[in-house]
Amino acid sequence: MAEAKVEKQDRTDRSAETREKETRRKPWTPPAMLDTPTPPPGMHYRWIRAEMMGTMDKLNMGKRFREGYVPVTPEEVKDQGYGLPTIEDGKHAGVIGVGGLILAKIPLETANERKAYYKGETRDQQNAIDSELAKNSHVHMPMKAPQRDSHTTFGNPENKPGSDTTSS
Repeated sequence: MAEAKVEKQDRTDRSAETREKETRRKPWTPPAMLDTPTPPPGMHYRWIRAEMMGTMDKLNMGKRFREGYVPVTPEEVKDQGYGLPTIEDGKHAGVIGVGGLILAKIPLETANERKAYYKGETRDQQNAIDSELAKNSHVHMPMKAPQRDSHTTFGNPENKPGSDTTSS
């Protein structure tokens, strides 16, 4: 009698296998002047103007600092592999800055409150303009309600794929 040879199969779970992940090569793009590192949780980064045309913009910097912005130092982002330029001399020496701008941080909660405040200011100004227009509207030539929404379309809507544009 012929003896059947039984091969032992390797029953290793596929999830235990290690595979090198293939990464696609990213095409070259010119470097951005204002690359911003990822802020830590609960913080928001923003570039603020420190100088304009070679002169310090003390008014803008003072306003931003009073709003709660604080300059970011290179030590705060060193773990992210960024080689961001730092200011070498002057009042803001040692903070991240380029081209008259300084990278600053603010708590996310404060940034959201600031955004909501200015959104409310804009809404109030729009309402004031609308009421002024309505007040000056004439019975025989009434002004239409302002249309402030916008949308963008591309091409002829009748030329969309799947639509039959041929005539019989």
